[in-house]
Amino acid sequence: MTAERAAHAPLHPRDPRQLGPYELLARLGEGGMGTVYLGRDPSGNQVAVKMVRGDLSLDEEFRRRFRSEVNRIRQVPPFCTAEMIDADLDAEQPYLVVEFVDGPSLAEVVQERGPLSTANLHGVAIGVATALTAIHGAGVIHRDLKPRNVLLPPGSPKVIDFGIARALEATSQHTRTDQMVGTVAYMSPERFGPDSASALTPAADVFAWGAVVTYAGTGRTPFHADSPPATAARILTQPPDLSGLTGPLRELIGHALAKDPADRPTARELLNGLVAGPATPAVLDRQPGLRAAAHEAQVATAYQSHRHQTALAPPPGLAGHPDGTPAGPGPAADDRSTRVVRPDAFRGPPLRGPLPRRRRLLPLLVLLCVLTLVVAAVLVLRGDLPWASAGGPVAPVVTTPPPDLRRTLLITDPLDDARLWEKSSDTKEGGRCTFADGALVVSRRTVGSFRCRGPADAEPNNLQVEVGVRLLAKGSCAALWFWFRPYSGYQVRICERAVYVGTHKDADVEVYRTFPLDGAPVPVGGPSTRITLTTRDGFAEVQRDGKVVGSVPLTDPQITGGRVVLGLFTEPEQADHIPPYRVAFDQVDIYALDP
Repeated sequence: MTAERAAHAPLHPRDPRQLGPYELLARLGEGGMGTVYLGRDPSGNQVAVKMVRGDLSLDEEFRRRFRSEVNRIRQVPPFCTAEMIDADLDAEQPYLVVEFVDGPSLAEVVQERGPLSTANLHGVAIGVATALTAIHGAGVIHRDLKPRNVLLPPGSPKVIDFGIARALEATSQHTRTDQMVGTVAYMSPERFGPDSASALTPAADVFAWGAVVTYAGTGRTPFHADSPPATAARILTQPPDLSGLTGPLRELIGHALAKDPADRPTARELLNGLVAGPATPAVLDRQPGLRAAAHEAQVATAYQSHRHQTALAPPPGLAGHPDGTPAGPGPAADDRSTRVVRPDAFRGPPLRGPLPRRRRLLPLLVLLCVLTLVVAAVLVLRGDLPWASAGGPVAPVVTTPPPDLRRTLLITDPLDDARLWEKSSDTKEGGRCTFADGALVVSRRTVGSFRCRGPADAEPNNLQVEVGVRLLAKGSCAALWFWFRPYSGYQVRICERAVYVGTHKDADVEVYRTFPLDGAPVPVGGPSTRITLTTRDGFAEVQRDGKVVGSVPLTDPQITGGRVVLGLFTEPEQADHIPPYRVAFDQVDIYALDP
């Protein structure tokens, strides 16, 4: 995605004046994929519209990759990133519509004012690490992180143009020898090899982070040379030049710039190491928008499997209870083992293997008790960056519906044979609903979702659903859709390590909240766990075996009621996830709740 600052140029005579419902006002810039325009949506809000080059739009391979990457980008939460708003991939010239970010780029700030102060540098380092944590958590690799793709609006830094570089790799003629779908000074060593495409992992973005932060703090890149080939040679053979940087940040940058991708921290480890640093409280106290974004990125990625992202404890300095990853459409190929980062973790070689549980339990308990209060506050302090103004407020704390519910039984089914729920199958999707071992078993041969045929009754908005759930194969999530009408509704997914609540509209899934299972994952192949969903007064609460997992507001105005559906949803593909994917349900009870 991309967005640019307010400095812009008039439209050229041949530029379109309208793309879909968006009026084009001016040019914001031009890049390898196309032209970026300042636009206006039908409500009068400013947006950034990126129109794909005409020659690329004729390339079917490019269109295929572009569509795939846009679907991935839709899953990236807007934590220090420019949010995607809309896209038309079937237009004669496809285009993206993203949040308009009104602020200079990091490159412009450094060129005009010189290297950043210590406090401002730390804020940028946290912001970019936050963005990469969100991006990698959705299964996306940026591929072209550089100072011009880091914008500095009021509040917190914003990373732009993530993910779309992959589509540009469709055919070799779309890249220049000095660019290689990336800017040489910020490219990792593995990207210069003959198998660079297959070797590309999120670790390449971490390397770029180190180069970007070095540039922000010194005004030069860590492998600066007179030409791109000479720069590439230094990246491959020489240690980085980090003169001018000091303290823990310098050590963290050094680890990020390791030659071997396996020796670099993950984006989540970068963020943990940064927020645990001594300079962080002062920086985040003055930048509430950055504090909120960093916290939300940690909440959204705390419980990810080792191949999709690392699983880490919440760091000092940020409040909250760690949540699991949002479901992305595919894994970011990072297969390092789970690691926990301490404040001193970057004073030696990168950590390999988790810390002993007893060493991190007490600090975590203290942090969870004390720092949760911080998240509940509405932060309205002003930032101290030279380009910053006031930060945004933290999202309000969600309250749980009261427990004194009066209910009326509407539907009950032991799910041990075809009664209200039926057998069904779909050859195209490879999905099947059948009955075995006293349960409704749902399976699918490929990644995706599958819903079983059941009662078509439109249930009330205030309802309670109780159902037994078993996970029968790795990568399988039991899915419960509610307020569902073809083909749109809310969805609860019960996976091995986390529960996700959000919306499912056609093929688009948006995760509202992710709730970890507090060190007690749902065992694959284990006994049934009882899931209770309660919707009342615009909230949805999920319980597991009588214990509250979490609660979220139901805010989508397009979803107003419908039926309850049972089915399966797969997690992103990983090495240990071998089809078919399978889950089972037993004894479902649906109640109407009295107002």
